[in-house]
Amino acid sequence: MRGRDDACPGALRLHPADDGSLARIRVPGGLLTARQAEALGRVSEELGDGRLDITSRGNAQVRGLAAGCGAELAARLRTAGLLPSDRHDRVRNIVASPLSGLDGRGHADVVAWVRELDAALCGDTPAGPAGRGELSALSGLSGRFLFALDDGRGDVAALDADVTLIATADGGAVLRCGGPLPGPGVSPPSGATHPDTAARRARRTDDSDPLGRGAEANTGGAGAASLTTNGSMAGGGGLRVRGEDAPRAAALAAVEFLTRVRESGTRAWRVRELPAEHAVTTGGLAARLAGAGIEAVPVEHTPAPASAAPPAPGSVPGPNGRHALSIALPLGRVSAAQWRLLTTLASRGGADELRMTPWRGVVLPGFAPDDAPGALSELAGAGLVTTPDSPWLGVGACTGRPGCAKSLADVRADAARMVADVTRGRAAGTGRVAAGAPDTPDTAGASANTAGAVADPAGTVANTAGAVARTVGAVADPAGAVARTTGAVADPAGAVAEPARRDADSGHVDTGHVVAGGSPPWPVNGTTSEGGRAGPEPLPVYVSGCERRCGHPGGRWVDALAIGDTAYRVTVRGAGGDTPETDSVDVTAEQLAGAVAAARGTT
Repeated sequence: MRGRDDACPGALRLHPADDGSLARIRVPGGLLTARQAEALGRVSEELGDGRLDITSRGNAQVRGLAAGCGAELAARLRTAGLLPSDRHDRVRNIVASPLSGLDGRGHADVVAWVRELDAALCGDTPAGPAGRGELSALSGLSGRFLFALDDGRGDVAALDADVTLIATADGGAVLRCGGPLPGPGVSPPSGATHPDTAARRARRTDDSDPLGRGAEANTGGAGAASLTTNGSMAGGGGLRVRGEDAPRAAALAAVEFLTRVRESGTRAWRVRELPAEHAVTTGGLAARLAGAGIEAVPVEHTPAPASAAPPAPGSVPGPNGRHALSIALPLGRVSAAQWRLLTTLASRGGADELRMTPWRGVVLPGFAPDDAPGALSELAGAGLVTTPDSPWLGVGACTGRPGCAKSLADVRADAARMVADVTRGRAAGTGRVAAGAPDTPDTAGASANTAGAVADPAGTVANTAGAVARTVGAVADPAGAVARTTGAVADPAGAVAEPARRDADSGHVDTGHVVAGGSPPWPVNGTTSEGGRAGPEPLPVYVSGCERRCGHPGGRWVDALAIGDTAYRVTVRGAGGDTPETDSVDVTAEQLAGAVAAARGTT
């Protein structure tokens, strides 16, 4: 049982850190207009340390704030439309498929769902004739409660959200409460009646639709017989709802969670923390939806869609002849100059939009095919990741020094050195890491370009793409050069979804862990002709400054734990209780790349 409310930071609740105060700005679905993105950049430069972090929920984070700047920060965010409701500042946690509506995949464009759900969370709007005013309770959600809106491709459905909507091919959605979904394909149970079908059967002669308007008696009872199901939704069940009802149904699912929390007498922050006897059930949620005029048909099993891949870096073609650019950020952080470039390109692309992803990346929609290669070249030259074989992908780190007092080391600088060693090994043509080698002119140039973004004052960062873009004849990233000169298209399904992280579950404040790109680094077998990875996937790597390992990946991962200011202990940890699977090895920071590669079997 939780003994206190969560201490998750927000735009109004700043968190004091060793490098100044920290603000976490919720951006539902990661969706920003170019104007909003520019406003965020100005906030970071004029009030913070000049850098922006993207979190594992596609939100923005500003560090280095002065203790007394809260009122000015809030005023600026309100003006930009980034703080629509003070009461709901920390509850607007919504992740959405970042390529939805851009690449021709998925079953629906969930951007409209994001807007509608956010309005329901913030607006205290009535829930329907029989449930008026229920949504006013949503300001009581924890800052860690998460909604996921998946367009049917399965990317954000795998992110362990509390309430998940998955679009289906027939225009509807599957609603569930609980963790990630196992297995491929969303499929209705045999003989189930979809709400859209029930609505058509029950449509009145005056063409009014009984669903959503409190006329459940006119649906012919298609769903009513199933509403007696009392199994916990965490066991894999769900409810099928009409697409137009989906956002409101998701909001009411959160209301049902809050009701169960109140009945249990606990302070649960997440759905899975509820005691078994107070779990959210299919029958209980269906009854709540019915009371609000939403028909919901129980589904016994709601396995995830076949692909759970985040967008791979590169150019992504769309059905309308336009391209979206997918970019990963080294360690999830950008400098002021890098953010200005992203916002400028967002305006230039024509869509006037920037999408932040839960894998600490950015998607820029709306580019003409001929313009995409040049834009990618600019981004690569600025030190951002634009190709799916970058050694940055999958490398994670906590905040470390100087931002965290508990950290024993500057883990971001050491992670950057580790990536630099891999880059030098590639440039030498060995395919192996070059641990401890001094910076070459190529990598030193890249270091200067990305030092601000990756918090690397020592200048040890080697961003492969940046080195190639600035140094004639450098071969640090052949694939990156090809992608920029030929406009090669990266397969958005080529990357592997990052396992669920524990930032949203821990009882302490998580203030900046990162796993860039969400896909494993240093692929052993190269990439496929479509840009995806071939062969077995290497394990994610996470560099931690202390035993708490804030924000480490789930599943199996390589644990690089600081045991001193220049020393690390490396091992492989497994999903079962996070226990070590291998004997640990102690190394210096200079030896980290080699030890990590050995632990992953990629030497």
